[in-house]
Amino acid sequence: MNFDLHPRLAQDCFIVGYFDLCVLLLMNDARYPWFILVPQRANISEIHHLSGAQRQQLMSESAALSEALEAAFSADKINIAALGNVVPQLHIHHIVRYRSDPAWPAPVWGKLPAIHYADGAQVAVMQRLLAQLPADLLQGS
Repeated sequence: MNFDLHPRLAQDCFIVGYFDLCVLLLMNDARYPWFILVPQRANISEIHHLSGAQRQQLMSESAALSEALEAAFSADKINIAALGNVVPQLHIHHIVRYRSDPAWPAPVWGKLPAIHYADGAQVAVMQRLLAQLPADLLQGS
């Protein structure tokens, strides 16, 4: 398999670990617990470009991530979106939202500049999520 993470995602995110299909990323924006799934397949820009089995796997990984986010962060809402207008590589945002967050109820994109995690602060956010994921689901964490 020849898979390279898009440079923008590599620049803006931390790698949390690897599901069977996707790499799990944490966006470097401390305003929101904002995770991204990226299927580890080359030249894929749309969900329907994945095989049927891969689409099912993506849905399973997305559901597991969403359940863990809800448990870990007591979200009011979890926004899930695959846009790809700036980064063409297929990636699916999973953003924990609260009625009290600075962009609520609007989408987070373009509202406010990112507040990057202070040195090492992202580790606590990752650990909070990982504590809610089944231990055998995510490798490399």
